[in-house]
Amino acid sequence: MDASLIQADANKQRSIPGSEWQKQCDPETASRAMKEYLATLDDAAFGAASEVTPKFVSPSDPAAQWTGAMRGPAFFAYADNYLIDVKFGVIMDVKASRAIRQAEVGAGKTMIERTEERFNIKPKWLAADTAYGSGPNLNWLVKDKDIAPYIPVIDKSKREDGSLSREDFTFDKERNVYVCPHGKLLHTTGKINDGEMILYRASTYDCGPCPLKSKCCQKAPERRIPRSIYKEARDVARVLAKTEAFDAGLIRIAMIARAYLL
Repeated sequence: MDASLIQADANKQRSIPGSEWQKQCDPETASRAMKEYLATLDDAAFGAASEVTPKFVSPSDPAAQWTGAMRGPAFFAYADNYLIDVKFGVIMDVKASRAIRQAEVGAGKTMIERTEERFNIKPKWLAADTAYGSGPNLNWLVKDKDIAPYIPVIDKSKREDGSLSREDFTFDKERNVYVCPHGKLLHTTGKINDGEMILYRASTYDCGPCPLKSKCCQKAPERRIPRSIYKEARDVARVLAKTEAFDAGLIRIAMIARAYLL
């Protein structure tokens, strides 16, 4: 799977701040651009992709995304997403989306389901970049579609200051606890926070006198570890990322995409 940016025919000088843009509009009296925009509000690749208000909106092309993804001057653009059969070099489907990560993921799901519906073809594995490595998307691929994700996992848990990271703790699935390097247990109430995280917490009585406290939770009375409800799917992707097929798949899809886009 691959995506590229297409510049929209929209003028920055005629745009307005995103906070001033009003989505409420009478469809009967709306302009063509507004009608097309309203039609995308429930689309996972457009309006439903993100609730974040864009910095600027073009009244003549409101579905276009203001982006600086090319590391140069920002501009209004769309993302052109491709589902490619890398074995035969065939583009199976194409889907436009807003030029943001969440929209690319929505477009990817649409293309996979559309290809299966139209041609009765479903990929056994999917190679894509980090944009597709969120927990919910990996879970959808692994659990719902039975597709092996050769996708880098979005992971912000590693610590760079020398202190203990989450991977230094062992998860005991049978007891549903984390075991710290000193042998103490971190328990959870099972409450889900932020939509996908379950918090595991150690006891202050264990952490207080622990010789590892300065490397574990120096600024807190006890150690806490958030665990994604999509952890199993993320672990599947991590295992696949260590295989030779992982690098080969990403290189292959990049070469094919470049050949089509040049």
